[in-house]
Amino acid sequence: MNSIEKALWFIESHFASEITLEDLAKAGGVSRFHMTRAFAAATGLSIMRYVRGRRLTEAAKALSRGAPDILSLALDAGYGSHEAFTRAFRDEFGLTPETIRAQGHLKKIELLGPIKMEETLLIKLESPCFVSGPRLFIAGLGERYTCETSAGIPSQWQRFQPYLGQIPAQLGGTAYGVCCNCDDAGNFDYVCGVEVKDFSTLPADWSRVRIPEQRYAIFHQREHISAIRSTWNTIWNKWLPESGYEVVDAPTFERYGDDFDSVTGTGGFEIWVPIKTCSKS
Repeated sequence: MNSIEKALWFIESHFASEITLEDLAKAGGVSRFHMTRAFAAATGLSIMRYVRGRRLTEAAKALSRGAPDILSLALDAGYGSHEAFTRAFRDEFGLTPETIRAQGHLKKIELLGPIKMEETLLIKLESPCFVSGPRLFIAGLGERYTCETSAGIPSQWQRFQPYLGQIPAQLGGTAYGVCCNCDDAGNFDYVCGVEVKDFSTLPADWSRVRIPEQRYAIFHQREHISAIRSTWNTIWNKWLPESGYEVVDAPTFERYGDDFDSVTGTGGFEIWVPIKTCSKS
């Protein structure tokens, strides 16, 4: 049972208790940062968004069966008041708890059922190489994403493509996709950019990322770019737990060299994961 499966078990068996990200990381035997990123890679959801959705789904089922005490349901779902529960319930389903109870069915609302891990999302990885990466200054177009909105990253790359080769102080032709500033809710910044000498001549609205010197595991992805989620999922949920390393809370990035064809999505690229020796080993 991997860390995500352990977290899923914990969620399903502790609905009536307060559940925190710290609890889930402890149940999975990994850091909060690892749990947040690994769960998103495996499921496409923020882990705390999943907790909320599962609790509200179970509450909706109870309401459709005529549960008389909405406040008790609210407390069991982790909400301190009827009002807070109603707001969250309406945000999730578009209807109030009272409406679900009155209509007595769950038709036309989207429930969130228990996730079952799919082994098909795990792929065979080439063994990574390990390097001490230099300090990098990356500049480009940045966007803030949730796990659920990250499907917008390809269109961000389309907007960035015309700027390649035209960026002040650009060094070389390699493009970088940098993921940084992750939070416990699963939100993160993604920057499509290039390496620059410095930031002094950049347009004011451009994103800037300073990447420090760091030890990395580098994974060569030779498949089509569409396989990237499976690659990330395998790194987080198979390679890292078996490697003797743990990820550092620092920017991770994709590196697209001259062989990568942005039109067809072929040619291969690299994924750079900042690591350190696991403190448990």
